[in-house]
Amino acid sequence: MRGDCFTFADAENQLDYLDALGVSHLYLSPILTAAEGSTHGYDVTDPLTVSAALGGADGLARLSAAARSRGIGLIIDIVPNHVGVDDPQQNQWWLDVLTHGRDSPYSSYFDIDWDLDPDGRIVLPVLGEDGDDPPPGYPADNTHYRAIGWRNGICGYRRFFSITSLAGLRQEDRAVFDATHAEVKRWFDEGLVDGIRIDHPDGLSDPAGYLEWLRELVGPQAWIVVEKILAVDEPLEPTLPVDGTTGYDALREIGGIFVDPSGAGALTGLFDSAGQAYSTLPALATELKVQAVTDTLKSELARLCRTITTATGADQPDVPIAVATLLSHIEVYRSDYRGLSLILPIAFADATAERPELAAAFAIIASALAVSTETNVRLQQLCGAATAKSMEDCLFYRDARLVSLNEVGGEPQRFGVSVAEFHERAAVRAQMWPHAMVTLTTHDTKRGEDVRARIGVLSQIPALWAELAGKWALAAPPPDAATGLFLLQNMFGVWPVDGTIDAELRDRLHAYAEKAIREAGTQTTWNEPTDEFESAIHTWIDAVLDGPVGAEMTSLVARVDLHARSDALGQKLIALTAPGIPDIYQGTELWEDSLVDPDNRRPVDYSARTHALEALRHPKIRVVAAALQLRRERAASFSDGGYTPVRADGPSAEHLVGFLRGDDVLTAVSRHTVRLSETGWGDTALELPRGQWTDRISGMRFSGRVLAVELFAELPVALLERTDG
Repeated sequence: MRGDCFTFADAENQLDYLDALGVSHLYLSPILTAAEGSTHGYDVTDPLTVSAALGGADGLARLSAAARSRGIGLIIDIVPNHVGVDDPQQNQWWLDVLTHGRDSPYSSYFDIDWDLDPDGRIVLPVLGEDGDDPPPGYPADNTHYRAIGWRNGICGYRRFFSITSLAGLRQEDRAVFDATHAEVKRWFDEGLVDGIRIDHPDGLSDPAGYLEWLRELVGPQAWIVVEKILAVDEPLEPTLPVDGTTGYDALREIGGIFVDPSGAGALTGLFDSAGQAYSTLPALATELKVQAVTDTLKSELARLCRTITTATGADQPDVPIAVATLLSHIEVYRSDYRGLSLILPIAFADATAERPELAAAFAIIASALAVSTETNVRLQQLCGAATAKSMEDCLFYRDARLVSLNEVGGEPQRFGVSVAEFHERAAVRAQMWPHAMVTLTTHDTKRGEDVRARIGVLSQIPALWAELAGKWALAAPPPDAATGLFLLQNMFGVWPVDGTIDAELRDRLHAYAEKAIREAGTQTTWNEPTDEFESAIHTWIDAVLDGPVGAEMTSLVARVDLHARSDALGQKLIALTAPGIPDIYQGTELWEDSLVDPDNRRPVDYSARTHALEALRHPKIRVVAAALQLRRERAASFSDGGYTPVRADGPSAEHLVGFLRGDDVLTAVSRHTVRLSETGWGDTALELPRGQWTDRISGMRFSGRVLAVELFAELPVALLERTDG
């Protein structure tokens, strides 16, 4: 939802199309009043009102009624962790606190560090330099706040990660919860919405307690999913009163089975040739997390250390580095969920083994955790922020082995997902979280699903890619070898098949590169941009786009595009039919080429999609429409029909992944099709369960033992339903 180009009325105008496609619910990005001109809505400035830019409360009611008349519901994204405070005049709660200090009725709403300033003022890092005039919009009387330069790294309130324009809310206070959820309660009381997505619950003081209050508020039937980023070996806490996560775990699993493990060696060697051994990345991850805690988040670290001193009476100078070292041994966002109770003690053990000279400081931290709730909470909140800033926002922009693996919720060190792992995780999801969200693309993904699918093909042609990347580095030498290798893969992911680089794509690639190199932080950063390096990168990109490298890139894309489309269709069909509730991000029913935000929030051409649905010639929309309409017709098979792996037999059986939902729906997809194109299917076949089966996509009918070459005669995917009654 965007006030400048996609309002409630605009969504209402697409209901006929979405209904025909087979959509069950509209899943809206945040709709509460946000900062003026916001293109995402996560910087809410007034939690009590629906955004007037989107159409206000009346517009929401009209959209809900129009959707319900077609049997379509609404799911809405809410942001409990923080509000936007960039312009105090737009956030009346924040303005009142700045005006009246502790006497403001809203002073308890924000997690303010009242002890940071000797005079008890709120410390605001909003100036370019210390001593500058306060920015416009701040109260003229600064009795209750002290504005300082942002480069000091000091902040007088909890933020969203390190973003000072987003101030944390104290949802652990029931009065704050009730005030900030009054509008959400109205939606459910009036039957306007059916479910909610919770943005970043790990940032809260007590996520589990918050979710219990929320479940009471919205009722037992509401669908609740949480944006919980799980480590590969981390289960979602089973006692949470939610339906599951927003699906980054499923994204990793589904995309991972299309990554060819045989490509790991060559791509690792290529990365090594760019100047850094891939084997050193785990140590780098640890180093980056320590750096995030001690530098990027040093204000939060200082506040935590003060709570430790208060709780223990011990003022040990090694406590800050001990905290950073401890957190570097925790690989989850936070470890205080009941099922993760062993993570922190193991982290203490590992940290002490690594840094025995810090044993006394570790003991002080443990003592504080034993007696101080605030110490526990601030440690966990710091842990999540440090994980995000060091991994997703830094390391994932440095790891250039296979960048399609560098996704939120991903683990690039694990080169893909085996079929056995995929089936086991899907079976567990069907049993424990059958209504969790399953996604492939979101507003937070670093590359859209089809871009990742194409980049993933490089795992099937690693020697060719290594040869070309080496050749291109000589023809157009990048300013930094590793950066060049990283950016080349992203360019390959979005490169047009016809090789036409228009002005828009050129601008998008330059904007992406600027963000990527600043996030990586090796040669330039957001806070201290290095003009010389950035200019050299932009010059190099143009040289790639306009020179012989570009021509050869076009040739390579033409050679592998069919395989990339095959993988894109395969992962899409799996996402639509595997256990869970599929989320089709805006526009991804056709091919899409989005990169990281804000690129993935560009307006969608719904006219083209309406025509594509009417024609039903585009392979992706054919797959989406067939799967969604089958879900409508055979809902029980998908909601509680379980999950049963289906194995092919024959020389190319490894190239087919299949599973049953219930006893009447069967999904089968091709994978690793580059090698398959060389060997062919041969007599590889699938033994169908008894009965007659019809492919909902192609209309072809099958029974008994079906040769893969026949099953995939038209498309590299098949969605079979039993049609013999």
